[in-house]
Amino acid sequence: MGVLNVTPDSFSDGGLFQTIDSALARVAEMVSEGADVIDIGGESTRPGSVQPSTQEELDRVLPVLEAVQAEFDCPISIDTSTPALMIEAVSRGVALINDVRALTRPGAHEAVGSEAFIVLMHMQGTPATMQEAPHYEDVVMEVSDFLIERVNALQAAGINEDRFILDPGFGFGKTRLQNMQLIRGIPVLLAKGYPVMIGLSRKSSIQQLASDVVVGSVAGALASRAAGAKIIRVHDVAATISAFNVWREIEQAD
Repeated sequence: MGVLNVTPDSFSDGGLFQTIDSALARVAEMVSEGADVIDIGGESTRPGSVQPSTQEELDRVLPVLEAVQAEFDCPISIDTSTPALMIEAVSRGVALINDVRALTRPGAHEAVGSEAFIVLMHMQGTPATMQEAPHYEDVVMEVSDFLIERVNALQAAGINEDRFILDPGFGFGKTRLQNMQLIRGIPVLLAKGYPVMIGLSRKSSIQQLASDVVVGSVAGALASRAAGAKIIRVHDVAATISAFNVWREIEQAD
């Protein structure tokens, strides 16, 4: 999954892809590098970020979504927690709604329609406060329990369980150690019966460990894939796919 942030303030690429032309050029680059799906987001959820208004988010995302759909025949994901944007996105046939708040906002579960896949992510606190003092007794089990509680609640509300993808929320209210424990804990999530998505690309825990954040992000992507994650959300598509190609060749060398 290739990341396209159409925000002024995202932690890695804020302000780079706010125009239609720059966004289309970035999508063309990621598709040519081998991205399977493009994830378009109009809200920065970096630590300490301020949530945009609903209209701001709609104005950022919808023109880019429509332009991308007109130019490219690839699945589109919309990274949003805003019900109004979900409604607009599913009406335009997006493949996936990627919600860092796991459909907890009022009206969100009614807004996702009946077809798009849904990523449910765990976050402790809010983007403004989540990194102040993350605390867990057992981060893997607590994240897993939260996500399954959300699945059960949403199933009870009428959403088919075949649509759910789980994301443990790397960097969203976790310490560096807790992030690494969650990567090790991917098999625990998979045992619940749902695909897992991981988004660790360029995040602060990677930056703290790696002198080259792209190399560090690729290493994390490989570890996540080896642990069983089905979707890897990345900024650096070409580097990640190059590493996957080598890893896959080794895995298949019987």
